Amino acid sequence: MIWEAIQRAKSEKLNLDVVWLDLANAYGSVPHEMIQLALRMHHVPDDYFSEFCMRFSTNEYTTKWINLEVGIAMGCTISPILFVMAMEVILKAAEGSAGPANLGGGCSMPPLKAFMDNTTIICSKEDETRRMLTRLDVLMSWYRMEFKPKKSRSLSIRKGKVDETTTFTVAEQHIPTVSQEPVKSFGRWYDSSR
Repeated sequence: MIWEAIQRAKSEKLNLDVVWLDLANAYGSVPHEMIQLALRMHHVPDDYFSEFCMRFSTNEYTTKWINLEVGIAMGCTISPILFVMAMEVILKAAEGSAGPANLGGGCSMPPLKAFMDNTTIICSKEDETRRMLTRLDVLMSWYRMEFKPKKSRSLSIRKGKVDETTTFTVAEQHIPTVSQEPVKSFGRWYDSSR
């Protein structure tokens, strides 16, 4: 879908911004209060995910049970579902920051796409892209989570041509463009030539 949106913006001579955001320490940074909020939003009983504890063992020692307030255990079958539900809380709170991206011919695309710890912003107006980035930044810091600017990328198209002058920031840091550093998303490489 992202590839098609980019190709359509180029062929229809439209404006389009695409920002690929990479979440830092994805599973390890999700606050349990956020997971509990997501579970309540989906009508899951409160005690389903409460008093989450872990303990660690070595050959010589096993710790006492430790209450955890942040992070999702890797390897647990429900972990991916809990992570996606928690991220959905952030995405739903941010989605009103921008309208659908105009792809010409009556076609449009929602401004946010996400898969696990990768979020993509797709907007046809630069001010909406900036507003969406700001909103996501605020929400992430509120939940004590953050995007990795150095692993994130951006692509701006103006009147069908790649625009190297438009840049974006997240967490007060510059996001490299795909011209500077290509990005692979859903098995496809993106750079300024494609």
